Amino acid sequence: MGAGRGEGEGAVEEEATGYEVGIVVPKLSRGAAAGPAEDCVARLVRELEGAGLLVERVRGVPAEFIKLAAPMGTLGRAAAEMQMKKLTYIGMELQFEWDQVAAFVRQPDGSLFSWRERYCCFRYLIYGIVNKTNSEITLKFDDKEFHWKQNESLLTRLESEGVVKLVFPLHDEIKRKQLLRNWALNWLDFTWQPIDDIYSYFGTKIATYFAFLGMYTQWLFFPAFFGLATQFIDFGSLQWLVLPAFFIFVISWAVFFLQFWKRKNSALLARWGINCSLSEYKNMGNELNSFGDSLTIEEKKFDDVSAEKRKLQRNEWFGVLLRIRNNAIIVLAIICLQLPFELAYAHLYEITETEVMRYLLTAIYLVAIQYYTRIGGKVSVNLIKYENNQGEESSSASLVYKVFGLYFMQSYIGLFYHASLYRDILALRQVLIQRLIVSQVLENLIENSIPYLKYSYKKYIAVHKKKHERESPSGKSVRLSTRVEKEYLKPSYTASIGAELEDGLFDDFLELTLQFGMIMMFACAFPLIFCFAALNNATEIRADALKLLVMLRRPVPRAAATIGAWLNIFQFLVVMAICTNCLLLVCLYDAEGNWRIEPGLAAILIMEHALLLIKFGFSHFVPEPAWVKANRVRYVAQAQIVCSKQLLKSISKLDAKLD
Repeated sequence: MGAGRGEGEGAVEEEATGYEVGIVVPKLSRGAAAGPAEDCVARLVRELEGAGLLVERVRGVPAEFIKLAAPMGTLGRAAAEMQMKKLTYIGMELQFEWDQVAAFVRQPDGSLFSWRERYCCFRYLIYGIVNKTNSEITLKFDDKEFHWKQNESLLTRLESEGVVKLVFPLHDEIKRKQLLRNWALNWLDFTWQPIDDIYSYFGTKIATYFAFLGMYTQWLFFPAFFGLATQFIDFGSLQWLVLPAFFIFVISWAVFFLQFWKRKNSALLARWGINCSLSEYKNMGNELNSFGDSLTIEEKKFDDVSAEKRKLQRNEWFGVLLRIRNNAIIVLAIICLQLPFELAYAHLYEITETEVMRYLLTAIYLVAIQYYTRIGGKVSVNLIKYENNQGEESSSASLVYKVFGLYFMQSYIGLFYHASLYRDILALRQVLIQRLIVSQVLENLIENSIPYLKYSYKKYIAVHKKKHERESPSGKSVRLSTRVEKEYLKPSYTASIGAELEDGLFDDFLELTLQFGMIMMFACAFPLIFCFAALNNATEIRADALKLLVMLRRPVPRAAATIGAWLNIFQFLVVMAICTNCLLLVCLYDAEGNWRIEPGLAAILIMEHALLLIKFGFSHFVPEPAWVKANRVRYVAQAQIVCSKQLLKSISKLDAKLD
């Protein structure tokens, strides 16, 4: 075990973090031949210590592990070197300076850096170890030698040589057990969650997901209670008005839920010090520094600017055409491949007589369609690589829309088929119950069992291999004794369609949107569906928490201020719900003999237009939290004062040069 620590800098120096990052390397053979070349792992450890990191080497069953921690001074200087932007107390995001720590906003738990910022600093430090000598350095691992070139990253070189297998975040055992006790295993309050602690431990994106899931589950209890009332209370002569009233209530509920989520999201971002409202000031300093030079640009450069503008416009339209082509491929795949498959299932369901066989058929169908649709998702990932998207966020949104289109057809076309073919609420209700129960049971079973099976298989392979090594004495039991090797063998938190653009939250958000679409678009057919959804989500919160804390590696923190493109999909589903429920009331409700088609159709059309007005009109009625708005106004005023002073100084300097 070795240790290295940077020098403290006054009162701002804090104690080191726990071991938060692990590096996996193969175990060195005991009989490796000695030579003039230096062992690459020993050199890596020495360089990491020289960078100010605390290093511990652990020899495990499957591999050897290098655990890393860092004093706060080391992280602070790394943040300054990488020119990290952090929010200050005047509301502006400025470049971090280690000697100006007091100017920067602290995290909710009192720490200087968030988990994502710390992880970025770790990666900057370990990948920033380069060969600064004037010659190549010969390194070896076992009997293999290779050269570390000048100005080359040591870790990148070791990864290319197969020496470094993986760099991954480590769980903090104290915080992990605290979250297990207070969150994952806390069943006293079904929907309460320590969101700030989740943010501090997992980062913004995962915390935002659980905040949304918690709020969604809490709000589900309102339509669930109304749905229970519609099923078990006899309203007498007013019974014919119950479903239309429930429909209007559900649409209004969904509109206000999404608006109040935006309000809560802005409050969370303000509390976490993620103030995106002043993003226009991010590059203000660079613009002001180059202000004087920009005033003296020669006129001949305007032609270059025009050429650049034409190039950008050409690339923009080329990207639009690529997206249209890729969307057309997805639509054709749905029509030519997925649509016949869905209709075949609907036909088999129709001719199946017993309920047991129908449940079995539904289970087989859902398992098969899951893998079928994942293939389409992987195709979407490859198509997006050829799109001219502006940044990772645009690529992620494009992927979300394409994959949701595939799953939308998979989830709902069979229901639409039954609704249009039979015009029978009871038959449609039965299909909904079967689909909801089977899909939720299968999804929870697959989601929670596959990570455990993967871990058990990797553990068995590692232990079995260890038993056959010469260094393992005969008859001695072999088991995983350290936490880091257990974490290494656990699966990572990735999306089922691939980890290129999204993490495991892709699957979790997809599951939520499909559930939301089902309960909204078929609300009039089965009002009790909201009760099923509320109970499922209450258990989903704890199941997802256990999955992240127990069954998977600690996820890599990702930056995300909102739920992104998923919010657009939720809003799209509200509009779809208005249309589908109106059709249900016309075709199905009237089939029971309560209404005649003429007045019923007129009333439904009026209701549809009124609900669309509610959807688009009430979207602006929920205000932003007053304290967030007040902070924004104050921050903008302070930022304008600072920027105007800097601008005046730049103009004065330019005027002095001209004189």
